[in-house]
Amino acid sequence: MAAVSVEHLSKRYGDVDAVKDVAFEVRQGEVFALLGPNGAGKTTTIEILEGFRTRDSGRVEVLGYDPADSATSRELRERMGVVLQELAVEPFLSVRQALARNAGYYPRSRPVDEVLDLVGLEAKADARVKTLSGGQQRRLDLGLGIIGNPELLVLDEPTTGFDPSARRGAWDLVRSMTGGGTTVILTTHYMDEAEALADRVAVINAGRIIAEGTPEALGGRDVGEATIRFRLPPGTPLADLPVPASVTLADSGAVEIRTDKEIEVLADLTSWALRRHVEVIGLTVERLTLEDVYLNLTGYQPETHAAELES
Repeated sequence: MAAVSVEHLSKRYGDVDAVKDVAFEVRQGEVFALLGPNGAGKTTTIEILEGFRTRDSGRVEVLGYDPADSATSRELRERMGVVLQELAVEPFLSVRQALARNAGYYPRSRPVDEVLDLVGLEAKADARVKTLSGGQQRRLDLGLGIIGNPELLVLDEPTTGFDPSARRGAWDLVRSMTGGGTTVILTTHYMDEAEALADRVAVINAGRIIAEGTPEALGGRDVGEATIRFRLPPGTPLADLPVPASVTLADSGAVEIRTDKEIEVLADLTSWALRRHVEVIGLTVERLTLEDVYLNLTGYQPETHAAELES
């Protein structure tokens, strides 16, 4: 059953089509990542789902409600949690006061002390919001998003400003919430975050969804060319390898083989190594990363980017 259903969604600002005929579904209990460059239409789409912006056309249903229907907006907001890129919190409130106030807006909120523990702000419970660092402020934003124990949680760039440890903690929190049945819509510029958390990914560019699928299969990542990389003991000639001609030696000294038949190549390589008693060191098989696929889909050109940086 879909927690969110979007069909033929469009939004126009003057002569600019911010969102054009967008369609997707978010299943209950999954993490759905909406990825796209700045200006692609992702923020407009998210704001329409949240009920903060009206659509021009199309059908949108969130937890069974139309977010544009003012008659049911309160019921929808009581079941949603939102973590925006910037949340306005009175600077002179303490962290505990900010969480307690927001908890009062929801019929089945989480205990404040539980949320403080979940977002790692126990030691800052009585600190004023204005004294928090950027990373601590984002932790508070996350706490305000989950205090209502939402059925649907919208996370807009949730770990910006987090150190690696805090990011992993936030990921664990998201996983624990989805394990409890919460549905999550995530926007992020960190491809490792999308890969670690998302069950499915959609890429939006120029107002349109241009690809959708699991992180593992998006853009054909699960098929096509792979790179097999390893090292050989000193003195072992590359010519002895029982593999195709597409063998190169990287500057690091690693042997690289690019092939779309990696199972056959690996079988030949390991059989040869066992027969010859040759140690194949640090053997890895890599395909395109999610970041590679994302950049290809959104039309990233290294030469153009370099020129923009120099100008």
